[in-house]
Amino acid sequence: MVQLAVVEGVLERITYANEDSGYTVARVDTGRGGGDLLTVVGALLGAQPGESLRLEGRWGSHPQYGRQFTVENYTTLLPATIQGIRRYLGSGLIKGVGPRIADRIVTHFGTDTLDVIEQEPERLIEVPGLGPKRTKSIGAAWEEQKAIKEVMVFLQGVGVSTSIAVRIYKKYGDASISVTRNEPYRLAADVWGIGFLTADRIAQSVGIPHDSPERVKAGLQYALSQSTDQGHCFLPEERLIADAVKLLQVDTGLVIDCLAELAAEEEGVVRETVPGPEDEGPVTAVYLVPFHRAELSLAGQLTRLLRTDADRLAGFQDVDWDKALTWLAGRTGAELAAEQQQAVRLALTSKVAVLTGGPGCGKSFTVRSVVELARAKKAKVVLAAPTGRAAKRLSELTGADASTVHRLLELKPGGDAAYDKDRPLDADLVVVDEASMLDLLLANKLVKAVPPGAHLLLVGDVDQLPSVGAGEVLRDLLAPGSPVSAVRLTRIFRQAQQSGVVTNAHRINSGVPPITLGMTDFFLFAEEDTEEAGRLTVDVAARRIPAKFGLDPRRDVQVLAPMHRGPAGAGTLNGLLQQAITPARPDVAERRFGGRVFRVGDKVTQIRNNYEKGQNGVFNGTVGVVTALDVVEQRLTVRTDEDEEVGYDFDELDELAHAYAVTIHRSQGSEYPAVVIPVTTGAWMMLQRNLLYTAVTRAKKLVVLVGSRRALGQAVRTVSAGRRCTALDHRLGGGFPGGGTGGGKGGVRL
Repeated sequence: MVQLAVVEGVLERITYANEDSGYTVARVDTGRGGGDLLTVVGALLGAQPGESLRLEGRWGSHPQYGRQFTVENYTTLLPATIQGIRRYLGSGLIKGVGPRIADRIVTHFGTDTLDVIEQEPERLIEVPGLGPKRTKSIGAAWEEQKAIKEVMVFLQGVGVSTSIAVRIYKKYGDASISVTRNEPYRLAADVWGIGFLTADRIAQSVGIPHDSPERVKAGLQYALSQSTDQGHCFLPEERLIADAVKLLQVDTGLVIDCLAELAAEEEGVVRETVPGPEDEGPVTAVYLVPFHRAELSLAGQLTRLLRTDADRLAGFQDVDWDKALTWLAGRTGAELAAEQQQAVRLALTSKVAVLTGGPGCGKSFTVRSVVELARAKKAKVVLAAPTGRAAKRLSELTGADASTVHRLLELKPGGDAAYDKDRPLDADLVVVDEASMLDLLLANKLVKAVPPGAHLLLVGDVDQLPSVGAGEVLRDLLAPGSPVSAVRLTRIFRQAQQSGVVTNAHRINSGVPPITLGMTDFFLFAEEDTEEAGRLTVDVAARRIPAKFGLDPRRDVQVLAPMHRGPAGAGTLNGLLQQAITPARPDVAERRFGGRVFRVGDKVTQIRNNYEKGQNGVFNGTVGVVTALDVVEQRLTVRTDEDEEVGYDFDELDELAHAYAVTIHRSQGSEYPAVVIPVTTGAWMMLQRNLLYTAVTRAKKLVVLVGSRRALGQAVRTVSAGRRCTALDHRLGGGFPGGGTGGGKGGVRL
């Protein structure tokens, strides 16, 4: 075995760090003099600039960067010199201590500084300008940093990132190492960012057997969790078993036995026989418990609303509709088309109703009309939408306050809502726009909070992509046999017919290629090469559209990519767009996190639901702009599109991603003046009609497609294969506990 070489030196700066793998590129001062710094690469997880390190590894040479040292292990040696201590303390290691405060502390205590912080932190008050509050916080931060370091050293061998180690420590505190060593699969359930695969790697490293029932049960729950991420509420038992065998590489019999044990546990899984796809027999569905409860509950709550005798809009049952619609036309300055009139009557006379239709068909004006008539009868109208942008648009449309569904329900840490069946909303009519975005869990929370006798109107375009979360609630409510009343608007109004965006959205939805020549608001920049298409997308979004149309590239232009990966994917495009729109400048604060750099002015999006942040949580898909970045307090501030200031500690930055480009899935519910859509053969497997249709319908004024005509043809031709695994439509049809028939007027499909 070749003996590892040893190098000692001070870590001067980190030039690249991947938080997922721990791989780091850094520069180390080995004390050779002359200002020469050594490039070191490898797993330097948790090391901070200013620390003295003892590195074990191998010498090598990089064709571009020359001689470098590849690190396999390292230990921290506390700095002994005044200069080393000053750099170490001022590196951002301890929250609240920047270079200025570090200098004051070191000037006062000299080489005893670290001993004082370690053993007598109360003495820090001797330092000029440090009050009791700052002194106490420095001592606490030092202790936390030491504990986190211990956890990170333990986790380093299994490649867990710094940010995950911090999160484990925040979750379990002093029990972190004990839980990680003895119950590693708990991490996957308890700690965001640790999936089964990471927990499994840890479990193997601490000696848990490959065929342990604990491992197999965790793997089964992981497979189900993955399926909910893909939109399924359950998986057929046979498919789940096959997926688990492939994932775990264990015998089928062991998986079947462990699944039976999980089904017998109270918080394990639920097995239930449900109808299979058309022309197939019933299947055994396996649900994670929360999704089974939510599906049963949602069907039951909708049935409750439909069957109740109470009616908080009873005045509309015998209204003179000719008179009411004449009054409405005088109020709004326009008459409703026949199908819009039908929708208005339905919303105000049916307890639960769905309004669907494509762009330019008058959904917005119909909603405004419903709200105007309800208000005329002094009804209490509550307006909501799944996203901040959609809520703002609904408010502008109706002239009344609208909020996100999360804010409306006042969701609390843990996901519980302040409003539910026992404390319903004070509303006679609840209108929810962009209802195609409602996933099963959120729809269940919402419908629970609608009081008996109130009317619920769900408005959305069922031909768009289904919700990011599990379920396809809007489609299930529109299924044949559903007791929920519905109107589909189909007539495109003359004014909308003049829009290339609207015209082409309907062409795409009908399977007809869009018109890309002779339009003033719909263009195609043809480019067959995927990499070139990516570069051209950036040029169009950052330079050409702002120059030609006077739009702000950060606020008004959104790049919507079919997928995240690849040269024309959202990940790569975000890096290029950031360089073009918010480049590095000496006067702009920035923070590197993993492979990303966050700067003041960056457009960002939240990538997980976090009920602890903001006034009522910050949710997956929330978009905002970085407004402040404090290196000393190690905190970044984002102003969201709901005009809320939200703070992020630096170790929470993996909850944020750049949003100059987002995937089309993540754009649901949002509307932008201009969208740029790369359509390339590199995204071949993702190119489907409802994906392209959703992207085009996000634009208010302008669509620019960039890419391959062949790829565009593929997207228009390809109808999304297969429905999601959900049984809500069957439960609503009366075939299951919690479901039922009656109470509605049947689906009106115009």
